[in-house]
Amino acid sequence: MSDHDQDFDALQPAELPHEDFRCGAVALLGRPNVGKSTLLNAMIGFRLSIVSPRPQTTRHRILGIATNEAGQILYVDTPGLHRGAKRAMNRSLNRAARSAISEVDLAVQVIESGRWTDEDQALYDALAEQKIPRLLAINKVDLAKDKSAMLPFVAGLMEQHSFDEVYYVSALKEKGLKELEQGILKRLPVRAPMYGEDEITDRSERFLAAEMVREQLMLRLDQELPYATTVEIEQFKDREDGVAEIHAVIWVERDGQKAIVIGNGGQQLKAIGSAARRKMEQLFERKIYLRLWVKVREGWVDDETMLKKFGYTD
Repeated sequence: MSDHDQDFDALQPAELPHEDFRCGAVALLGRPNVGKSTLLNAMIGFRLSIVSPRPQTTRHRILGIATNEAGQILYVDTPGLHRGAKRAMNRSLNRAARSAISEVDLAVQVIESGRWTDEDQALYDALAEQKIPRLLAINKVDLAKDKSAMLPFVAGLMEQHSFDEVYYVSALKEKGLKELEQGILKRLPVRAPMYGEDEITDRSERFLAAEMVREQLMLRLDQELPYATTVEIEQFKDREDGVAEIHAVIWVERDGQKAIVIGNGGQQLKAIGSAARRKMEQLFERKIYLRLWVKVREGWVDDETMLKKFGYTD
């Protein structure tokens, strides 16, 4: 893991490990809550992208790197595309997802087993504009009650849509992933690796720390409140005693939301901090001292300047 965010297109490649070694960027695309982040984590064998049962958990493009003897796959996890995006935040997420399509060598559209929605169709139409290979990954096949209906569903889908290949996977159960990986690799260009074999992301520890706090907000807060929150890391430093000291601010839109995040006697905020700290210690492999504050900024979700401040960019 590198300490600074990088643009993989700007890196100078190393020597080609062997004549058939392949390397390229692959966008994981789909509507909200189809399991893209779970799939990313499973494909790289590391819990990098945060996961919750809620739609729109992923708000940023996240690069996950998987390297083996055959090649290096740069998986780009994107926010889910959703229609009717009325708020600035939603428009920003859609722009991030759409811009990823133009920057990769291959796209994997992820859908739920047995479902093809208007949002799936909108993403397919956006993909059709790009001259890159397109794979279809049907996720959550383990949850399909009537598996005999799967083949007619896919046959009907392929009559009206053009994908290079279809893969049946369960990201949660880690089924069908090897076949998907092989299908990706054979369509990537022969190219030297962009990253070291031990690197798993281009994102900084600072970014990942904010994501782990936000994950707890998504898991622990009810109804719409998680969508009115974001996390900003104000300080991240390694002390002489080997402990990483992190100061984070949880931003909300209203005073009432602040009270809910803090909870009775500060218990909710304490639980959020404790769970996030444990996740950080596992990922960063050192002791963490985490301090959290909750602050109010009205309308930050619709404020383009604040969105850029909090790292929401195309």
